[in-house]
Amino acid sequence: MCLVGRLVFLIASKYGSLNRMSIERIETKQRMSRIVIHNDTVYLCGQVCKDATAGIAEQTETMLEKVDALLLQAGSGREHMLSATVYVRDMKDFAAMNEVWDAWVPEGHAPARACVEARMARPELLVEISVVAALKP
Repeated sequence: MCLVGRLVFLIASKYGSLNRMSIERIETKQRMSRIVIHNDTVYLCGQVCKDATAGIAEQTETMLEKVDALLLQAGSGREHMLSATVYVRDMKDFAAMNEVWDAWVPEGHAPARACVEARMARPELLVEISVVAALKP
């Protein structure tokens, strides 16, 4: 076996296939991709609400609806989330955001999660989330 063939064989043996090493970008623009898939892992760009004039509960609900749609588009779902980072503009909204979050996450499938207070891109935004998930088998 030639050196290149042996190298391809070793890489394929380690990673299962060469396709697993590929990076798929979905809805890509100059600044970011909405979805990136690599090695059976789905990365979503930050998601915010549909209506920034709404309160924290509605902003959280519509933000999570967008996460659902992107996970579905990527071939994943809530029960395959690995981690989530939630950014809230003010921690006074933490409990209200968690109420919506807790109702949305399937029982027994909570991802690793961090929640931090952060300045948002626009002052009317109250919450944003970034999610990493596994592809459905």
